Amino acid sequence: MAGYQPKKRKMTAEINVVPYIDVMLVLLIIFMVTSPFITQGVDVELPKTSTAKPASELAGDSDASFIIVEIDKDGNLGLSVNDEDVQRGLSLQDVIVRIKAERSINPNSPVAVGGDRATPYADVVLVLDELSQAGIPKVGLLTDIKE
Repeated sequence: MAGYQPKKRKMTAEINVVPYIDVMLVLLIIFMVTSPFITQGVDVELPKTSTAKPASELAGDSDASFIIVEIDKDGNLGLSVNDEDVQRGLSLQDVIVRIKAERSINPNSPVAVGGDRATPYADVVLVLDELSQAGIPKVGLLTDIKE
C-alpha cells in the first residue's frame, strides 16, 4: 500500500458574515426601541416666510379669483374674494357654500386659509380638514411675504 495521505484543504480567505448580521440585528433592535423616545421640536413663527409667492402668481389666470378664509383668535371665520372687504362672522358651512359657489364660477380659483399669531393651530387644521372633506382641492396656508 502506498500510504495514507490526508486530503489537503485549500485555505480560503472568506469573511464569516454571521457575527456581523447578529450585530446589525442588535443595533436595529436598539434603534427601534429608542426611536419613540426621541422627539424633535423646533421653535417657529408661522406667519413669516421668505419663500411665499404673491397671490397674483398663485391665481395664474387673470380671470381666477383668490379666495381667502381668515380665522381670528376666537375662532370666528371671515371670507374675502379678490381682495374685497372681508365678510366676518360666518359659520363654517356658510364659508364652504360660498367657496363652492365661487369655484363653480371660476374653477381655477385658489383657496388660502390664514390666521393671526394668536389663532390656535387646531382651528386652522379644523378648517383645512372641513374644506378638504367638502371636496375643495389644493387649499393653502396664508403667510406674510418678506419683500
